[in-house]
Amino acid sequence: MLVGCERPDPETAVFVTPGATNQPPPTPILTPFTGSAPLPPTPEPGPAIAIARPTYFGTPTPDSPHETAVASNGGGSTTTTHTVGAGETLGYIAQLYGATVEELLTLNQLDNSNLLSVGQVLLVPTSASQVGPDFKIIPDSELVYGPAAAGFDVRQFVTLFDSYLLRYEETVENQQLAGPEIVALVAHRFSLNPRLLLAALEFRAGWVSKPVGVVEQYPMGYVGTNQPGLYGQLGWAANELNLGFYGRSEGGLNAFTLADGTRLGFAPTINHGTAAVQKWLGAHDGAAYATWLQEAGPDGFWATYNRLFGNPFAYTVDPLWPVDLRQPNLQLPWSSDETWYYTGGPHGGWAAGSAWAALDFAPPSDQLGCVQSESWVTAMADGIVTRSDFGAVVVDLDLPGQPADGFAGTGWAITYMHLETRDRIAAGTPVQTGDRLGHPSCEGGFSNGTHLHVARTYNGRWVAADGAVAFNMAGWLSQGLGSEYDGLLVRGTISREACVCRDEINAIKP
Repeated sequence: MLVGCERPDPETAVFVTPGATNQPPPTPILTPFTGSAPLPPTPEPGPAIAIARPTYFGTPTPDSPHETAVASNGGGSTTTTHTVGAGETLGYIAQLYGATVEELLTLNQLDNSNLLSVGQVLLVPTSASQVGPDFKIIPDSELVYGPAAAGFDVRQFVTLFDSYLLRYEETVENQQLAGPEIVALVAHRFSLNPRLLLAALEFRAGWVSKPVGVVEQYPMGYVGTNQPGLYGQLGWAANELNLGFYGRSEGGLNAFTLADGTRLGFAPTINHGTAAVQKWLGAHDGAAYATWLQEAGPDGFWATYNRLFGNPFAYTVDPLWPVDLRQPNLQLPWSSDETWYYTGGPHGGWAAGSAWAALDFAPPSDQLGCVQSESWVTAMADGIVTRSDFGAVVVDLDLPGQPADGFAGTGWAITYMHLETRDRIAAGTPVQTGDRLGHPSCEGGFSNGTHLHVARTYNGRWVAADGAVAFNMAGWLSQGLGSEYDGLLVRGTISREACVCRDEINAIKP
C-alpha cells in the first residue's frame, strides 16, 4: 500500500455530493439577550469578560419540506437492495441507510459481519417506525465553522466559568493540550462551530460550567469506541454531527436507528443542522426513544445551548452557499517540474462523516510508507495562512477578486494536510500561487504513506470534490466513481485514475 488517510470508519462512513442554495450570506446581527438565563459566574481571580447572548425574533430557517422516510405501517415496501462495493463493510453500509449492523444481520440472515463479497446484494431498510419532531434546534450556520463563528475564542469563553475544561489535559499526537485547545483543534479539523461543540460537551458532561469532570474517560456518553478521553470522544461526536448534516443534505440520509431499535425518520420540515444534532443525540450508548424525544425538544439540548450562548438562530447566516457558487482558479499544489501521483479519489474532508471533499497525492519517490520527502507542497492560489499545526496548513482565499480577511470560515479556504513540521510555513504568512508551504509527510491524523491530502471549504462547509462545484486544479477535474477513494482526474482527453501506486495510470504532470 502506498498511501492512505482518514479511511472511512465502518461505523460512520457515508457517501455525499454537494448541493447549493441562493443569495450571498448576510452578516448576522446579534442583539443582547434579554431572557431569564443567568450570566455565568466570573472566576476569581481574573477580569470579567462580557457575554453577549443574542435573542431572536423570527422563523428559524424556513425552507421547503425535505424527503423523509415512510413509516413502516404506511404500506408498501420497507426495504430496498444495496450491491456491495469494494472495501465496504456492514458498518459502512448501515450508515449509508441510517441503520445498524444488527438490523442488516437480521434482514439478510447473516451471522458474520466480516463476510461480504463485492457484488453481493443486501436488503437494507428504507422505512421508519417513527418520524422525529419538527422542532428546529440550530441553523445550518451554527453547525459549520463559518462566518457566524468569526472571533469566537474557546479559551476566553470557558474562563468565564469555574470550568473543568481549564483543568483537563491530554496528549494528542505527541503534544500536550489543555481542554480548550482540544475543543478548538476538533472544531478546526472537522470544520464544526466551536460553540456547538462546547454546548454538546456541556449537555453530556457539564464540563463547561462545572469544576468537576463527569465520566472523564467517556464524557460524550459513547463507550463503544476505542478512543476514550476528550479528543477521541469529541471527535466521535463531531463525526456524528457531520454525518447527520452532510448525509441529510447531500447523501440521501433520511432515517437512523437508536440503540433501543427505534427507527426514526427526520421530519420533512427540519433543516439539516437540526438533523445533524438529532442524529448525534441518538448515537450514544443506550439511547432510547423517550429520552431522545426530550433531548431533541426545547427542554433538551436547545436549552443548554440557549443558556450558554443565547438563541442559536440569532447567529443565522443563510444561505451558506450562493446559487452561483464557483471555485476560484486553482493550480496544482506542487512544482511544475515534478510529476506527482493521484492516490486517493474523493473522500472525507476530515474523517468519514464530512463531505467527500478531499483528494490525495503522493510525491515522486522510490520508497514506500512514511518516508521523509524533499518535495514541496505549494500554494494553489493567493491567500493568508490561518493555521499551521498538527500537520495542517489552512490558507484563506475568500472570494475571487477580494483579498483574504485571515479567517478561513468566510469564503473559500484550502486545507493542505500531512505537512511535515520541518520547513512548514508559519500561520499569518501571506502567500502567492506557487509559494512553498511545506513537505508532504504522514504528520497529522492517520496516514500510512507520505502524501498530501487537500480539501476545499466555502463558508466553513466542506465542498465535495466530485459534486456540482467539482475540484478543478489547472484544468484537472475531479470525477467520483461512486465509492470513497475511487475517482478520476480528467483534463481534456487525458484521464488518470486514483490508485495506491506510482504508475502512468495515476501520474499527474503539470
